[in-house]
Amino acid sequence: MTQPKPSSPLRTTRKSLFHWAVKGNLKSQLVLLLVITGMVFFRVVPLEMQKRIVNEAISMQKYGDLLTYCGIYLLAVTATAVMKLATNYLQASIGERAMLAMRKELYGHIIDLPLQFFRNTQPGMVVSSLMTELSTAANFAGMALAVPISNVLTLLAFAGYLLWLNTKLALATLGIYPVVAFLIPYFQKKANRLNKQRVDQSRLLSSQIAESITGVTEINVHGAYTQEKRKFDFLAEGLRNIRTKWSLLRFSIKTVNNYFASLGPFVVFLFGGYLVMEGQLELGSLVAFLSAQEKLYDPWKELIEYYQVYQDASVRYYRTMQYFDIAPEHDSQITMDSVQKMDGRLDISNVGYCTSHGIALLKNVSFSLQAGEHMALVGFSGSGKSTLVQCIAKMFDYSSGSIRLDDREVKDMTKAEIIQHIGYIAQQPFIFSGTIRENLLYAHQAAEEIYLSPEEEYQPPVLDYLILALQQAGIFVDVIRFGLNSFLNRGESDMIARVVRMREQFRENYGESLEQDIEFYRKDQYLQYADVAENIIFGTPVDNTFLQSTLGSNQLFRTFLDEMELTDALLNLGADLAQWAVDAPADSEETAHFLEVLSLSPDHLDRYRRILIRLGDRHPTSLSTDGQATLLSLALQFSPGQQNFVKIPTDLEEKVLRSRLEWREWSENAFPDAFAYFEEDKYIHGQSIFNNILLGRMKTERIQAQETISQIIIRLLIEEDCLEAIAEAGMEYHLGSMGNLLSGGQKQKLAIARVLLKDPKIVLMDESTSALDNKSQSRIQHLIEQQWRNRRTVIAVVHRMDNIESFDKIAVMKDGKLMEFGTYDELMDKKALLYELLSGQE
Repeated sequence: MTQPKPSSPLRTTRKSLFHWAVKGNLKSQLVLLLVITGMVFFRVVPLEMQKRIVNEAISMQKYGDLLTYCGIYLLAVTATAVMKLATNYLQASIGERAMLAMRKELYGHIIDLPLQFFRNTQPGMVVSSLMTELSTAANFAGMALAVPISNVLTLLAFAGYLLWLNTKLALATLGIYPVVAFLIPYFQKKANRLNKQRVDQSRLLSSQIAESITGVTEINVHGAYTQEKRKFDFLAEGLRNIRTKWSLLRFSIKTVNNYFASLGPFVVFLFGGYLVMEGQLELGSLVAFLSAQEKLYDPWKELIEYYQVYQDASVRYYRTMQYFDIAPEHDSQITMDSVQKMDGRLDISNVGYCTSHGIALLKNVSFSLQAGEHMALVGFSGSGKSTLVQCIAKMFDYSSGSIRLDDREVKDMTKAEIIQHIGYIAQQPFIFSGTIRENLLYAHQAAEEIYLSPEEEYQPPVLDYLILALQQAGIFVDVIRFGLNSFLNRGESDMIARVVRMREQFRENYGESLEQDIEFYRKDQYLQYADVAENIIFGTPVDNTFLQSTLGSNQLFRTFLDEMELTDALLNLGADLAQWAVDAPADSEETAHFLEVLSLSPDHLDRYRRILIRLGDRHPTSLSTDGQATLLSLALQFSPGQQNFVKIPTDLEEKVLRSRLEWREWSENAFPDAFAYFEEDKYIHGQSIFNNILLGRMKTERIQAQETISQIIIRLLIEEDCLEAIAEAGMEYHLGSMGNLLSGGQKQKLAIARVLLKDPKIVLMDESTSALDNKSQSRIQHLIEQQWRNRRTVIAVVHRMDNIESFDKIAVMKDGKLMEFGTYDELMDKKALLYELLSGQE
């Protein structure tokens, strides 16, 4: 297999700004130069035509020449406009390619940087650099060659034309520009200093924002709003002051430039008028001279703006690149040639680690593990346990001593070997935005791609291996639950038939025993654990026009309620619910439950209070349309089984049951296919697979009941041979931003499964089960003892020491030193530090 060639030795952060203007854009730049040359020619032609129109066509009354010269003028102007459009498009294309190249290379460089760098760098600063600071540099890359060349050529062409028309007048006019060329760099130098301060201050402000958003939970818990606002205000005001001064200097540059440009026509009128009156210059030449002198200002203005953009882009670009100008710890090109087989033996001798500030976190740590041995690493908080594990994983370079894996020094090992042979599970593992499958395959894919050529594509393991990893880590049931909460398309007829058969088996075999936990849907029975709307419809909407949360304001549904004489009773129920919510203590559990079940915010309570004040002793039908819709919506979402603080009138239940019979016929006539109805022998589209199997509502939130039902459904899935299909659907579950839809325990389980699938020789667990419950911890402990022993070398930083007896060796650390090392029995017999630690936990 051919491996990718190593990248250029020139570090990304040390490439010049002009490098990006040429890299990958050479052909476009050459085409751009050709277009610019043509454009400069066509910009001069109209000036000559102006002179000839006045001096030859008009003064000599030659109509044919007038039409000819005007036609040439129009053709030149049109050609200039087309070429200007082509120039702008080419510049934009070059800029976008430069932006893409800069971002890709700098991002690749950043993620290769040492972890120590990221400990002192806010994510917001990195985001700002990649997304904002580079944009100005990329825009400049698009104009880097085109603008100066086109405008210098234009200046030379116009200046030459002016000298050809009248040398004296041309020299008088062009004499203004050297003065401007001296003043503008003077002001620009001052602006550059302020621009550097602006970039630095913007980064500080971006970092502060990122830090506040990341730590918003801590801010909220401690009520530290004032402190955070004070930090932000201080930085924002500093940025404002810098930007104000910077803007003043930029405007000063433009003002100076505009002022001197305005002196050009003054000189032409004064001196040129004199020359015409003296007979030394034709009137047509004066007109052409005046037009040329005016047009001379455009390329000059663009050159001044180019100079300003270059200065701004240079400051941003080099400031950004300087910040990240750090050598990566390893070669980003990882190849299979550097990977060797490994047994997993570990020898650590006199290892020390000091921070960049000279603080020693590890001091002369020494121990050895045979391949396949398991070691528990214990000690007080801050004793260096995590630091030691991270040094073994080559996350940090140890300052002294030796760490050897199978007689090879870790410092000398390639990144490929570390990736291939070491699996690391953190206490707070990072879960990436995306699906469970993508996160599960993350480490395996990285390890496997070492062996692939650029032409080969990564092939994930077969489904059985994915399921095995999920089962061993204890997250398989969660994945199945995610799969059961997915929806089937109408075209999946085979799966639909299986789900309906599972529903039949579920009710037939377990329905009676689960009556206390599930309220099954029955046509002739009012559903206490379903809301009023669902009781009326006895189905689920598949048309967004009839979402249950908006039925209270749906005029078509209101028409049906009026026909069934349900409106008044529901308005009264809504008023009773609103009154209860307003009267209940705002901080009570009942109020919190009320808001949670109905998916309401505390702001709704104020709205109900205002409606009840307007209502007074009148009937709810006296309220406005919006007020009635609010009460109707509240009543339609009411579920007696979940909200037993208000009783639903018996006569209302009877009316609802009668209306249920009428609703289906009425709705199918009025808007067919808008609803899927609950029928025992049909699949209900718009409902999840789980709800289709259950065809009912849970009466309880008891964990034991939920686990029993989950086990039954898994058994049915196995019988119907669709467990794998549901697991695959569950693995496509999107975890939200950085996995925020998973609990802490689920994140740890997924991280464990991720390393299991990778199958490394050495597993480093840095308190990686701290968020798991006792049952899940026992499962992982059983996995370590029964399946990893003699197959993987394990070092586990342990936060709970009730299971450490099963480890082959125990290492006890204190203040960065290894104080004790040996078997559990040996250390307990010594009655030293481990004995004290265990005694303190009892």
